[in-house]
Formats: sequence, C-alpha cells, structure tokens
Amino acid sequence: MDQIDAPISEVGVGIIANAPAPEIEGFKYRVDDIFGKVDKLEQRVNKIEQFYSTKSKKQLSTSKASSIVKDKDKEKHIPSIKRQQQDASRREAAAAKRMQELLRQFGTILRQIMQHKWAWPFIKPVDVEGLKLHDYYEVIDKPMDFSTVKNQMEAKDGTGYKNVREICADVRLIFKNAMKYNNDDRSDVPVMAKTLLEKFEEKWLLLLPKVTEEEAHAQWDMQLAQDAAYAKMARDLNNELYELDVHLEDL
Repeated sequence: MDQIDAPISEVGVGIIANAPAPEIEGFKYRVDDIFGKVDKLEQRVNKIEQFYSTKSKKQLSTSKASSIVKDKDKEKHIPSIKRQQQDASRREAAAAKRMQELLRQFGTILRQIMQHKWAWPFIKPVDVEGLKLHDYYEVIDKPMDFSTVKNQMEAKDGTGYKNVREICADVRLIFKNAMKYNNDDRSDVPVMAKTLLEKFEEKWLLLLPKVTEEEAHAQWDMQLAQDAAYAKMARDLNNELYELDVHLEDL
C-alpha cells in the first residue's frame, strides 16, 4: 500500500520511524516533558480538590466570623488579581487599626493594675542575686514582670506580642509565678499577687468580647485570603492545561 493511501495514524508512525535519530530524540524529549508537566498539574489539581472538599468543614468553623461580616461581603465573587490585592491591603489596614485599638485598651488596664499600691513587687524583674533566691530558676520556668510585658508591647522589631491573648497570658504569669514561688512564705506577696490577679481578670472580662470579635475578623480574613490563593491557582492551572493542549496538537 502506498504511503499516500495509508491511514493517518500509520503515516505518522512511519514518519517518526523513518525520521533521523536526533529528531526522534527531540520528539521523545518533548513527550517526556509534557508527561512531567501533566504529573505536576495532577498534583496541583488534587491539592485544589482537597481544599474545596474540606471547605464546607472550614466554613462551619468560621460561622462566628461570618456572622460579623456584612452580607454584601459574603456574596462577592472572587475578584481580579488587582482587586484581590487591593482588598487584602484594606483588610490588613483595618486589622492593624483594630489591633492598635485593642492594645490601647489593654494598655489602659495594664496601667491601672501597675498603679495599684500593691503592684510594686511586680514592676521589675525579680532580683534573684540580690535577694539570694538560689532556687528561683528551679521553681520558675519563665520569669515575668510588668516592665517586660510593657517592653514587648512596644517592640517594633517583630519580637513583640502577636495578639492580645499573649499579653494576657504573660500578665497572669506575673502573679502565678509570685504565688508559686512564695506559696509557703509568710510575706504578703502571695496575697498581693492573688488580689491583683482577681482585679486584672475582672477588667479582662470586659475587654474579652472585643478580643473575640477581632479573632473572628482575623479568621475570616484568613479564609478569604486562602480562597483567593486557590482561585488564582485554579486559573493558572487552566492556563497551563491550555498550553499543554497546544503542544499536544503540535506533536
């Protein structure tokens, strides 16, 4: 049978079989390259599918967050990349402003406790050497005091507190350390620490609703950022698949 009358598939195989070795190797290289790209794309597809398959569960965990977000925000579709960047910048600015306000209010609470007449033993780090407290570091794992808390609140080098709950934990630690180390002491330190801790907890409860609301905002912002990231990944994946289709047609 003449080559002109042969089926297209047989003609293609014949052309490849009779092609010079360099051309065959080049063809194999292109095919192997496409197979490698397809494998990587399949992995990315699996990742996206896994994300969207678990999204419903994440939405349940963020129900509190969604309740404080306006309905018009929840109904928005995934915007363009430029719009996503603009929205992300606005959310970051709003979050920074809310956090600054929380820190201001917490700072007010801290000053009120520090100005109490019984706060003086807790203002600065314990003078372990001066007081000859040889076993202090054996009993206390993490020393804490008001000046250390204040310095971390004002830190600008990224070593400060990440959220208000971290500050709250350290303030509690100040008094718990005092009660733990002086638990069998006849001094007034344990009583002073317990009294100030109770006063702090009262004031903290008044601020707690705002802290919880801010955490919900942060969780919702994180969800939006994740959704946008996977939407971009899906779009990029679609573009790569289109390019592979073009290569396959050429081959």
